[in-house]
Amino acid sequence: MDKEGPCLEPLLRRLSETPEDFLAEPMIGESNGTVYTAAVVGDLLRMHGYSIDKDKMIGFAGTDLRRDRNRLSITLLLCSALADDWFIRFKPRLEWILNLLMEESSALSSYVTAKKLISDPDRREELARLILSKMGLRPAGETAAQARDRLTTLSSSERARVIQASRIAEARAQKIREALKKKAAEESADKWTRE
Repeated sequence: MDKEGPCLEPLLRRLSETPEDFLAEPMIGESNGTVYTAAVVGDLLRMHGYSIDKDKMIGFAGTDLRRDRNRLSITLLLCSALADDWFIRFKPRLEWILNLLMEESSALSSYVTAKKLISDPDRREELARLILSKMGLRPAGETAAQARDRLTTLSSSERARVIQASRIAEARAQKIREALKKKAAEESADKWTRE
C-alpha cells in the first residue's frame, strides 16, 4: 500500500452499480448459468493488454456447482471492477489481476456471498480495499497505516479468524474452570475425610 490509488467512492459506486451481466449466474459444468466466467476473464485480460494460455483459464470454468458458484460470482464482480478506466490506465501487473481473480475470490467465497459484497456497504468497501491492497495501492487521501487498519477492520477473513480464536479461548477457559472445580471438589472431599 505504498502508492496512492484512486478515490474510494467511485470504486464503491462502480461496485454498487455492477451491471446485471456480471451479476448473472456463472456457467458451471452442466448448470443453467448464463455467463461463461472464463470468457469474461479473457476479455478483461485483453482490455489490460494481456493474454494467457487456455490451460490457465480452466480454473475459471468451475466443475462443482456448490463449491464454485460463489467463487466464480465473486470473480465476475472483480472483473467488473477491474474493467474501470482508472485500472486500465494504471496497468496493473498480470500476476496482481490473476491473484485477485483466482486466489482472493476463492478466499472471499469462504466467508461472504457475492450478493453481500454488493448489497452490504461494509462488504463492498472490503472488496474495494482488497482490490487496491493487492495492487500495492491505498485509497487516495489515506496513509498506508490508515488503509491497512481499515481493511483489517472490514476483513471477513480477519473477523472469522477472531471468532475462531475466541471460540478456542472460551473452550480453553471452560476446561480450566472445570479442572479448577474438580480440584476444589477433590480438596474438599480430602479435607472432609481427614476430619
